[in-house]
Amino acid sequence: MHRLFKTNLNCLEFTGAWLQAIGRPEVTGTWLIWGKSGNGKTRFALQVAKYLASLGKKVAYDSLEEGVSLSMKNALMDCNMQEVSRRFMLLDKEPIDELIVRLSRPRSPQVIIIDSIQYTGLNYAQYKTLRDTFRNKLFILISHADGKEPSGRVARSIRFDAFVKVWIEGYKAFPVSRYGGGEPYTIWEEGAETYIHVSKI
Repeated sequence: MHRLFKTNLNCLEFTGAWLQAIGRPEVTGTWLIWGKSGNGKTRFALQVAKYLASLGKKVAYDSLEEGVSLSMKNALMDCNMQEVSRRFMLLDKEPIDELIVRLSRPRSPQVIIIDSIQYTGLNYAQYKTLRDTFRNKLFILISHADGKEPSGRVARSIRFDAFVKVWIEGYKAFPVSRYGGGEPYTIWEEGAETYIHVSKI
């Protein structure tokens, strides 16, 4: 067998709804999550963070847009993030240059969620440098939406690079993953039902 097929990839053993949505992803590369305001992007990202932390990964959530605001604190409580507090950290608008220093340290987070890409100030070349500098980490980037597309040239370019792409609408996540899955994931049952009802009126 060719040595390429003998490589031991660091994949996550997702189960249940996560397996159906995402498949069994690597703990490297980039995911992109996008959607309009008030549809569940942050809640979904926190649910992803919690699940990854429950699988033993150290996760950092860089809240560039909201910081440690009341709405973010409420979202953390709603998702019961205290259950994984030993493996989850919330960064308060940490600039990208400071984040790079953090990620360069031993035992730094393996998963980095950045909310949102529009607040990083990065162009696409700088994004690729960040990704390539930390090839052993997983970056999950959140983006605003313009219609049903990621907002801005950088976010749209990242969408083509990302191995997992997730459109959020009406508290449901619609993933496209290179690792399998592809089934919609309900972020908040009550919110999703209300959204469907309202959209039919």
